[in-house]
Amino acid sequence: MRSGKVSDGDVEEGELLDESTNEEDLGICVYLLVGLAYLLVAFTFPFSLCVCIKMVQEYERAVIFRMGRLLPGGAKGPGIFFILPCIDNYVKVDLRTISFDVPPQEILTKDSVTVAVDAVVYYRVFNPTVSITNVENYQRSTRLLAATTLRNVLGTKTLQDLLAERENISAQMQSSLDEATDPWGVKVERVEIKDVRLPMQLQRAMAAEAEAAREARAKVIAAEGEQNASRALKEAADVISQSPAALQLRYLQTLNMISAEKNSTIIFPLPIDLISSLVKSD
Repeated sequence: MRSGKVSDGDVEEGELLDESTNEEDLGICVYLLVGLAYLLVAFTFPFSLCVCIKMVQEYERAVIFRMGRLLPGGAKGPGIFFILPCIDNYVKVDLRTISFDVPPQEILTKDSVTVAVDAVVYYRVFNPTVSITNVENYQRSTRLLAATTLRNVLGTKTLQDLLAERENISAQMQSSLDEATDPWGVKVERVEIKDVRLPMQLQRAMAAEAEAAREARAKVIAAEGEQNASRALKEAADVISQSPAALQLRYLQTLNMISAEKNSTIIFPLPIDLISSLVKSD
């Protein structure tokens, strides 16, 4: 007498048989609907060509679904392709490079400075089938990911790095975005940081710091000039002291320079010998 107990192996075998039966039934239904669609096209020929024949441009591809399933063979196009009415639908995918602006992001840098940064991203679809089947909306997903990546990358940089190393930051963002969007069939070609807006108080502080640095450099340059001039005057005085006639010539040259200008200056020249005798008598 056979026992009524059912083993686990029997249960698993029954489930597999049910699944295979369902797959066979689903396949028969699909074949039946496809055959009816072909009959409909044949009965309504040539009017059915207006519905069945589609066209995509050189820069577009068509991803075709039949009864909700992706057709083998990849995306169709460019040019003309054929679909069956009622059971086929298709999605066009643009392969051209697309650009979009990342909205300004309020970012706290590594040195605790709040800045507003915006960027522009260039990307294109390199696999139309994957971009439709692996992600709901590849355009919206790429935009959101770009904004998040911008915040994450700039949050690890100081304000000085952000202002001085834009090219390196753009390359790092492009690499991160390209790696993240590769499973979506999207290739990020370029990322550029457009503008970095600082708070007004920080702008005033940086302007005051730059002005103070310029004034300090100007004072240093003026001091070095005075030092060089004093050395030149000392050397000139040493040369003049060696020849008394040179001092007289310099005195006459100064009088000539003053008299050459059109002014009302009155000059009373005094002999150098008289002044020197008075100095010696004292």
